Amino acid sequence: MAKLEIRDLHATVEGAEILKGVNLTIAQGEIHALMGPNGSGKSTLANTLLGHPKYKVTHGEVLVDGKSLLDLSPDKRAKMGLFLAFQYPVSVPGVTMFSFLRAAYNAVHTDEKNQAPTIFEFKETLAERMGLLGIDESFMNRYLNEGFSGGEKKRAEILQLAMLKPKFAILDETDSGLDIDALRVVAEGVGKIANNDLGILVITHYQRILKYIRPTFVHVMYEGRITASGGQDLSLKLEEKGYGWLKEQAGAVA
Repeated sequence: MAKLEIRDLHATVEGAEILKGVNLTIAQGEIHALMGPNGSGKSTLANTLLGHPKYKVTHGEVLVDGKSLLDLSPDKRAKMGLFLAFQYPVSVPGVTMFSFLRAAYNAVHTDEKNQAPTIFEFKETLAERMGLLGIDESFMNRYLNEGFSGGEKKRAEILQLAMLKPKFAILDETDSGLDIDALRVVAEGVGKIANNDLGILVITHYQRILKYIRPTFVHVMYEGRITASGGQDLSLKLEEKGYGWLKEQAGAVA
């Protein structure tokens, strides 16, 4: 069983240190939630893990199966098993969902001999995944995220996740901008593809998505560090008390 290990990770954005020693281990089959106030470093962690060039690692390690990711480009990190669902997915006019998914699927599933899956293999997998998630075939003819509602954008990302079958998925505020019905649809989609081969990190401000995606572990980030960890009762405490008590907790960890 593979593990994603984050060890004493420090990172800067435009010269400002945002991550100040993050430690976190996620195994396949586990669901972790990462909560915290705005500016605590949650999205910085997500982007740093996937290799966004704006985010510079100054210290620490990120390992998958004991192998370091930090010298790898984003596409190679994806091939090693990482996936990021964006908070604000961008629109790509002129590129259909089908074409985008085919290119992404081929890039991740190309074998050691540089052989991509056949179109028949891709279509078979796509039909099976769309059926599982209850997505209509007409979705494939639409341009990527163009004119999509907030819920449709997030469903498109869950479909990408289902197709790429990574070892670890980071869902960066997937609940952002969703009404309660769209939130339930997206959460149910995540539930359908969650299995022992997939480790999930759900990044969120709020407890509401955790009513549907039930994490085994909940972590709280404050000022660039994880300052508290526990079970789902920790998310309920945050819902009740807010984030004001984190300053004292952070002082104890520092």
